[in-house]
This record gives sequence, C-alpha cells and structure tokens, in this order.
Amino acid sequence: MAEFYSWGMQLFDVRLEDIDLSAPEFWQAPRDFRESAFAKLRDEDPYRFYEEMELAIAPKGPGYIALTRHDDIWHVSRNPQLFCSGKGSNIIDLSQELNEFFGSMISMDDPKHFRLRSIVSKGFTPREIVRIEEYVKVKARTIIDSVLDKYADSEFDFVDAVAAKFPLQIICEMMGIPEQDERQIFEWTNTILGAGDPDFGGTIERLMEAAIGMFSYAKALGETRLANPTQDLTSVMMHAVVDGERLTSQEFGSFFILLVVAGNETTRNAITHGMLALTENPDQRKIWFENFDLHTKTAVEEIVRWATPVIHFRRTATADTDINGFKVNAGQKVVLFYNSGNRDERVFANPFKFDVTRAPQPTQIGFGAGGPHFCLGANLARREIAVMFDEIRRRVPNLRITGEPAYLQSSFINGIKRINCRLD
Repeated sequence: MAEFYSWGMQLFDVRLEDIDLSAPEFWQAPRDFRESAFAKLRDEDPYRFYEEMELAIAPKGPGYIALTRHDDIWHVSRNPQLFCSGKGSNIIDLSQELNEFFGSMISMDDPKHFRLRSIVSKGFTPREIVRIEEYVKVKARTIIDSVLDKYADSEFDFVDAVAAKFPLQIICEMMGIPEQDERQIFEWTNTILGAGDPDFGGTIERLMEAAIGMFSYAKALGETRLANPTQDLTSVMMHAVVDGERLTSQEFGSFFILLVVAGNETTRNAITHGMLALTENPDQRKIWFENFDLHTKTAVEEIVRWATPVIHFRRTATADTDINGFKVNAGQKVVLFYNSGNRDERVFANPFKFDVTRAPQPTQIGFGAGGPHFCLGANLARREIAVMFDEIRRRVPNLRITGEPAYLQSSFINGIKRINCRLD
C-alpha cells in the first residue's frame, strides 16, 4: 500500500529481487522508487548481498553487503579495528596506491591515518575556523549582491549562481589559490565526481586526467608554500610537524583532491537540497527564518540529514565478526549507505518529513557515523550552510526554487547539477 508525503513523493512496495544497488539503472530511477527500495531493504533484508559490476578501471570484485540501517552503519564506523578503510573506501578494488591517491586519509588505517589526520587537522582547529569566519560572511554577501544585480527580474540557476560558487571560493581562499584558478578547480571537481554523468565527461579517462591535473597543481602549490609560507591553510599544513614529521608534497597533493572535492561538492549539494526543501516546505522556512538563531543548529543538521550529499562509503572486515548478530567473514566488504541510514524509521520519527526543529539526537550521519573517519570539515560546512541561509533570509527572503532539479547521475554523490529559481 502506498504512503504519500506532503512534499509530493510516494513510497510503495518494491520486490527485493527488483533492487540492484550495483546497477547504474537503479541510480537513474525516480527518487520515489529509490526511497521505496531502501525502505524495503531496511525492513526485510538489511544485510543484503550484491554482486559487483564489471568496470574497465578494475576487475570485478567479490561483492558486498549493503548496510541500510542507521545503527548498523554507526556500529561499523565506530569499530575501525574490525572494519578497516585501508583496503578501499569505494566499492571497487583499486591498488593501495590508487586508493590513497584518490581517497587520501579516508582510505587509510592507523597508524598512517592517525599521522596524516594529526598533521592536516592543524588547519581545521577552532582558531582557524574563527580566522576565516568573516571571510565566509563577506563571500556570502558578495554572492547575494551578484544575484540581486543580475537576476532581479529573471530565473537563474541556483547551483551556478549561489551553491557552487560559495564553498568553492571559501576553500580556494583558505588554501591560497588565486582567484583566476578557481574555474579550473571547479571543472576538475565536477569531472572527478561526475565520472558517470555525460554532462561532466562521463569517462574514466576524463576522471584520471582531472585527478592528475589537480594533483600536479596541488603538489606545486605545496612545494611553493613550504619554501615561502604565507597565511593560508596550505602553509599551515605544509609546515605542521607531528612527531617530527611533515607532509610530503605527494601526501599534500592527494589530500588536496580530497579536501577540495569534498569541501566543495558536499556543501554545495547540502545548500542546494536545503533551498529546495525550504521551498517545498514553506511552513519550515517560516519557522526557521522568523526565529533564525533559535533554530539554526537543528535546521543545519536537518539539511545535512535531508541531503546526505555522500551516499556511501565502504569498509572491509578484518576478522570474522558480526553486525548486530549478522555474521560477517574476514575480508568481506560492507557498504554503508548513509542516505538510507538517515531515513531509518527505527531511529528518526517521520523521517520523510523535513523538520528544522528536529531534535539533534539521534544524530544524523551525513558527515559519517562517528569514528576516526568522521568528516574533518564538518564544522566548516555547518558554518557555511548557516551563513548562506542567514544571508538569504535577510537579503532575498522571497527566493524560491521554480524548476525541477537535474540530478547528478551518480551512486556516490547525491548531487543536483542545475535547478532554476527566482526572486519573487
């Protein structure tokens, strides 16, 4: 029997045999089918095994167990000694060198992970976040100034004009990247995360070309700042010393890919999904905007839960173990579907309702479910989301989404490529 929700989506019964999380067609299906499929898995088969697809970039792997419940994802994330990241954080099996090239520290285990995270975290201390706070506000004002100047009487793409520019410009400012290079960084980022989408090239060759280009750029930037430090985050990280060790330029290059791609894409999509949700739920917009300071903390967490910009990451069992009673063999892959965990009816009351006053406990898992790989930039992302919506509330309170979202074709990123809006 179908269930309907106020914002227009319908959940309906789906047969388990019709759900293939490995098939590209599943991720191109309508959103109500996908949400119905994950609800079915949570209810009836929360440890379902899936075969892997054959890909040109890697041999066919042994398959994986799909984890779709919040508590199971939480358990695996908090037990890195039993579920490691060093064999890969994406589903496919790549060499250790490629895993670390693309994933940096999210594809490492301790002690290597601890060493690298300890060094790069020097750039994300509360002091560093406070240092850029004013710049975040200035950049939000500048972007809304541009919107008012260019689009007062016309529709425009919210992603291009607002959501994509904002976090990208902040990351570039933090890293000391010249303004004239921002467009190149943006294009590399889109190509890396849009490898399966024809709008962004859609090929492995384009992905590798973009990744090597970004790595080379970052390596040169890191070496320059090591020789001639300035006041940017690159200089802080290149000169940070932990137990007598510094980042190598190669390590910085890989971390740069992770930081710029994650710092741009995830916040950009959280803001876009948030704007769409506020348009579709005007009662929630009214509640938040009329008492902004009171509701900002819960509203930001709800936007991240609602958007869940990163759909999944993988772990690998290091020994025979179990997940809440389900037996897992050493070497088996488990894939943590954060999007499903953030809709888990066992944990969240009315999970398909967008609620800016939702209690912060239980915790949404859009930044990961705790443990050593919890998102290093979570606090920066929270500030960016809060500041941008504060600017929208004060300067363009009647900004509305007017078109249907063009979703990124991806099983990894819950992205919106384009979506029209206007200033009513």
